[in-house]
Amino acid sequence: MRNILSTLVLGGWLSGATLADLVTHDESFSPDHILRVTIGEITSGCQTRKDVIVNGTSPGPALHILPGASTWVRVYNDMSDQNLTMHWHGIAQRLAPFADGTPYASQWPVPPGHFFDYELQTDKDDAGTYYYHSHVEMQALSCVGALIVEDCGEAPFRYDDERIFLWQDWFDANSTTMAEEVTGSPFQWPGETGGILLNGKGVVASEETAVAGHGKFGGRHHLTAERTRRSDHSQCRLPVVDVDPGKTYRFRFIGGTALSLVAAAFEGHGNLTIVQVDGSEYIQPVSTGHLQVGAGQRYDVLFKTKTAEELQADGNRSTYYMQIQTLDSPTPFTGYAVLRYNRHAHVPAAPAYSVVDIPTGDGIWHWMEYTFQPLHADKSEFPSPEEVTRRLVINVTEVSFPDGKIEFRFNNLSWTEFMYYSPTLVDIYNRGEAAIPDYNAAVSNNGWDPETLSWPAQVGEVLEIIWQNTGSVADHVLGKLETHPFHAHSKHYYDIGGGPGPYDADANNAKIAQLGYRPAQRDTTMLYKWAESTGPGEVSGWRGWRIRMTNPGVWMIHCHVLAHMMMGMQSVWVVGNSTQIETIPMAESQGYLSYGGDVYGSDSHHPSYYAWTNEAVHQCKEIES
Repeated sequence: MRNILSTLVLGGWLSGATLADLVTHDESFSPDHILRVTIGEITSGCQTRKDVIVNGTSPGPALHILPGASTWVRVYNDMSDQNLTMHWHGIAQRLAPFADGTPYASQWPVPPGHFFDYELQTDKDDAGTYYYHSHVEMQALSCVGALIVEDCGEAPFRYDDERIFLWQDWFDANSTTMAEEVTGSPFQWPGETGGILLNGKGVVASEETAVAGHGKFGGRHHLTAERTRRSDHSQCRLPVVDVDPGKTYRFRFIGGTALSLVAAAFEGHGNLTIVQVDGSEYIQPVSTGHLQVGAGQRYDVLFKTKTAEELQADGNRSTYYMQIQTLDSPTPFTGYAVLRYNRHAHVPAAPAYSVVDIPTGDGIWHWMEYTFQPLHADKSEFPSPEEVTRRLVINVTEVSFPDGKIEFRFNNLSWTEFMYYSPTLVDIYNRGEAAIPDYNAAVSNNGWDPETLSWPAQVGEVLEIIWQNTGSVADHVLGKLETHPFHAHSKHYYDIGGGPGPYDADANNAKIAQLGYRPAQRDTTMLYKWAESTGPGEVSGWRGWRIRMTNPGVWMIHCHVLAHMMMGMQSVWVVGNSTQIETIPMAESQGYLSYGGDVYGSDSHHPSYYAWTNEAVHQCKEIES
């Protein structure tokens, strides 16, 4: 069956999308990239465990895709007993609503022994650093990889080469065990990070400092027994980044950590120059001596290496350290990587003492606030205070139950993928307007609809979303606070800052006006704790966003600490009415609406997909020519 839709039917928000077809991916179809996900041994950080891997490794391969184009990525679930999805972190996916990779929100998960062909739709201005990861339970602990959208023509800053820096946490336990522990009754915290890995390599903390049971971002959770380790000392060396003298590199930093806020700085080199944050748009250059990268965040920086003459003057050195620290942690981890100028040079062991000074304490919470602004300010669509149609204050709270279970809530609502029998988007296709959350009921109920447990927004609204961190009301940890990296799917937002205490709109608007601040677009920013503890339920600090709701669909907003997600720190947002959301005709949508439906391929079944034809790729080619 074939169907043609025009942009007139779909509305102006689908700029560049002109045609759509139901196509069968048979033997003649060749995806642009293939990812095979299975369970295998991960040897890293001097240790080995079995967990989810991509194409035989963790992290998986870096994918490079074009801007203004449609890219097909085939994702095989080769696991025998686990579901799978893949999320394209930072890519809007506004033209591929069932391909955002959020189980029980936008799609059914991929069953074992099946594959799903994800269509990634990029705009010509989407050049930047992103990443992909599973969105099922805590599989993203190891099921991750870099996703690079190339520039449409020349980048606005000159550089000679580039390197990817993808951070991960190391744990002795696998993702399945950790998910069971944090959702169990009683709750068990899986422990402090055992080490920070760079591109899958690293050296874990010593046996004395890597004992499980120290809670992250507050460190007050129940202790668990120390886990058994299997060491592989052949892998026990510092990670290495090779560079050449006298060059400018684009370093792409990716916060693929499961929970850690990571700081990094280089020994003996000048400042880093930040030129992009979270993909999407370039920013006015910002110089800094160190980076702070939370889970889900990305920073693109320009880095100038030493010249041959400078290396000679420095005693003919060929290696320098990059120092890596976890922040806002009760037992901070400090690790190292090696910046190497000679590929034949010996890789040194870690130094006995710190080689750079990275700020700690409450300076962490002020880093780069009210700083990042778009390179092309004249193109900014940052909403003014007068344009805001609704302000939604969301209090983040931790609660406990008599059986020992611990849960996080947004305005007293918790969400996990285990709560539903059908994905929200699927329900909307099946039931139409009856599945859309009641907007008026939600407005009078702190933002969420009591019937559907989702957060509605109207297309065209300009929301000001204020996240407020509150002291825990859970037994045994009353008043404790944690830091949360909040991530929004689909539409990037404008971060309007953060600070201690409750949000004061008048004061913050005056500050923005005084600074002349026009924020760059982001998709992941930090709600800091702003204190070690406060009164139970009392507000310690806030983070503010403004966002234009222009992308109809079902999208998630959540904390990107994987354990916190499993504990309910997630929300599902329904943008628009059923007519605006149901862009695929009912006949052609049927394969998406059941678990293991027609869109899920296997060795014996060729799937069929509704594929958009996006002419933006031609615009990009015209620019390049």
